[in-house]
Amino acid sequence: MMSRKMDRSRKPGRRLILSIGICTAAILLSCLSCSKREGAGDHYSIAVIPKGTTHVFWKSVEKGAKDAGEELDVSIIWKGPLKENDRAQQIQVVQQFITQGVDGIVLAPLDFRALAGSVSDAMDRDIPVVIFDSALEGEAGEDFISFVATNNRNGGRLGGERLAEILGGEGNVVLLRYLVGSASTSAREEGFLEAVGEKPGMGVLVDNRYAGPTAGEAKTQTLNMIDQVRRADGIFCSNESATYGMLLALRQERLAGDVKFVGFDASPPLVQALVDGEIDALVVQDPEKMGYMAVAALVRHLNGEEVEPVIDTGAVVVTRDNMNDPDIKRLIGR
Repeated sequence: MMSRKMDRSRKPGRRLILSIGICTAAILLSCLSCSKREGAGDHYSIAVIPKGTTHVFWKSVEKGAKDAGEELDVSIIWKGPLKENDRAQQIQVVQQFITQGVDGIVLAPLDFRALAGSVSDAMDRDIPVVIFDSALEGEAGEDFISFVATNNRNGGRLGGERLAEILGGEGNVVLLRYLVGSASTSAREEGFLEAVGEKPGMGVLVDNRYAGPTAGEAKTQTLNMIDQVRRADGIFCSNESATYGMLLALRQERLAGDVKFVGFDASPPLVQALVDGEIDALVVQDPEKMGYMAVAALVRHLNGEEVEPVIDTGAVVVTRDNMNDPDIKRLIGR
């Protein structure tokens, strides 16, 4: 009987010890949760969401983002839509990461307005967002943490100025746009038109055609306006896939090298076309730097540091004359 009473008397003590253990574990978990927001290192999980995942440009962005993740000791999750016109899928990817509760999001929005609601949702849930490559409706530094990108209007101006220089300030040109709602390429297109419009001897034959998200579609759109292309003295395309699609169409129609051609972005086929004289110049960004700086900006914010609301990653005009310069070679992968 005595032993039973002793056994009963020990049970409350065990419950007390168990309760203390549970409280201690809860405190430890709470501290770990706090350190996830306050510290650096692999406590941070950052989602990087590009416009697409197939173009050479995005593969360079991915490399830069993952290099930053490795150097800053954070986990990078790379996921985006397959096609660069799938706004619904990109919104779904953003919402997925919000639900997962990642520490932050780095986003290249497919549409200036369509992604604004999802970004607002993330920010309201204390998931900071850095926008990169292409602008988003709202105020950098308020509606999202920072905007990391090429000055795209200036990039378009560089293309227009170079084409005007090649043509001696005279001639008619064709502009092949990219996609409706793409802020980055829209800014390039407007910058190009501004530069060309400053030359009294130059005119624009076409400025209302859109290439679509793939080189194949860009080629088709070019062939649909081939009569205007034949009459043109110069051509400008505002991104990698549009430039390559235009090139394929020009080759098919035996016009490559006959019409002056300035494109935007670099890929091995475009660089080779520059070498071969089928393209006269490429306006080239630094996508690897862009991916790196976008992730680095978000990590600085998570660590409580001040982040510039707008970060310009630069662009240059690449020609056959300067393509062997060391700084240029790095950008075009030679």
